[in-house]
Formats: sequence, structure tokens, C-alpha cells
Amino acid sequence: MEKEIWRFIDSGDCSPEFNMALDEALLDWHSEGKIPPTIRFYGWNPATLSIGYFQKVEKEIDLDAVKRYGLGFVRRPTGGRGVLHDKELTYSVIVSEEHPGMPQTVTEAYRVISEGILQGFRLLGLDAYFAVPRSEEEREGLKNPRSAVCFDAPSWYELVVEGRKVAGSAQTRQKGVILQHGSILLDIDEDKLFDLFKYPSERVKERMQRNFKNKAVAINALRDETVTIDEARSAFREGFERGLNITLEPYSLTVDEIKYVNEIAEKRYKSDEWNFKR
Repeated sequence: MEKEIWRFIDSGDCSPEFNMALDEALLDWHSEGKIPPTIRFYGWNPATLSIGYFQKVEKEIDLDAVKRYGLGFVRRPTGGRGVLHDKELTYSVIVSEEHPGMPQTVTEAYRVISEGILQGFRLLGLDAYFAVPRSEEEREGLKNPRSAVCFDAPSWYELVVEGRKVAGSAQTRQKGVILQHGSILLDIDEDKLFDLFKYPSERVKERMQRNFKNKAVAINALRDETVTIDEARSAFREGFERGLNITLEPYSLTVDEIKYVNEIAEKRYKSDEWNFKR
């Protein structure tokens, strides 16, 4: 049987506002039937703290630290917790809710899409698998995460290697389209990450950072040979093709498409009203 062809965009390192605007634009175009299902890879320039749609900046984020580290700052259109986008491969998947391969429930669709990431980790020689909350207590913990840090908070069908989380993803559904995007960490600077959030006390911060080591890990802490960003791109591109049983066809944005993305970026993701609204 012939494999379905999806679009593949590798947009390289972009500003935080452009990254979020392009994900939104892809969702718009797919909902209007202008483009097929799409997978996109990207990076961040500068390194950026992104926060979930529902997070409260004043309560949770140390903006002085964000400035001190010279980081970008943006609110995502998806839920979830704060993510430091630095040494990572970021991906997004845009596909219709009505796609025959997509389950109706958020958690099951998340599992299907994340199969591509799972296969990418395996191509890098890592024994990744899905972890599912086992007890009622764990399930309740998913509804009310105690931490503002993404990789510190559990989620359904979490991707783990050796019991620790290796990828963090978030999903939204708008206009009949699923947008899932997430971070695949190559390396992580835990001190920098934990400096970006507010805590009741220094002791609480230290304890959470200690616990974090047991919960999350980056690819290069798991392998003897360092994975470069190009190797990661190659592995996860093939991983998505295998995991979703598709063929990815490279695509570059037109001048008009870039203009549309920049308009969204200016109007929404560059504005204080959007980024600091809660």
C-alpha cells in the first residue's frame, strides 16, 4: 500500500515569536485545506523560555533571570508548563482531527503522534518507551502538576528512557486541527532552568532540582557518543516516517507565507498583551 505523503518543513533557528506564529499559521492553512498534514523541525534564536497558555507569569516566572541569561520569552498557544528551549530539537505536528489515523481522544492522539518520537529515540540506540500512570494518585497528579517546570511534571504516555522523561510535548485542538509540539533535549543546563522559576524558598528550589535529576534526562547524558543536532534531525525525521507510516516531502515557505507568519508574530507572539496576559 502506498504511504501517505506529509509535508516536512525544517525552518532552522528562528525567533520565539516566529516559531509560535508559524505553528499557528500551519494550523490555519491545514484547517483551510491549503496544505497536507505537516511535520516541522525547528530551533530557537535566542534560546527561549516558553510558557504554557494557562501559566501565570507573575506567580511562576522570574523575568529578571530570563533577562539576565539573555533569553527570549513567549507564551505558547498550547498548555503545559515552562520549557527552556536551548540545546534541543523542537518539533511540531499539524494534522486534522478527522484524519483516519488519529484517535478522537487527546491522550490517544498524543500516543499515536508520539510514536514518531519513540522511533527516533530507538534509531539513536536508546530504549525509549511510553510510561502510563499506574495509580489513581498518579492520574490525579496529571491534573494538578505541582511544578511550573515542564520536564518536572508528568503527563500521559510520557516518553521515558531508563525511567526518566526524555521528551516534553503539548497539544491544542483548534479549527478541527491538532497541533502538537514538543522538545527533544540533547543537553540540559539544570542550574539555568531552575533559575527561571519562582519558589517559596531556596530550600524548596534545591529539593526540586535534586528530584528533577531522577525524573528527566537529556539524550547526551544517556549515550557514550554525543548526538549532534544534525544526527537528531535525521533520526527523528526517519522516526516520524516509521512511526506514522508516512513519507515526508521537504517544503520551503513562499515569500507570501513568510509574510503571513510575520504578521501573526507581530500581532500576537511579540506582544506583551499576549505573553503577560495572565
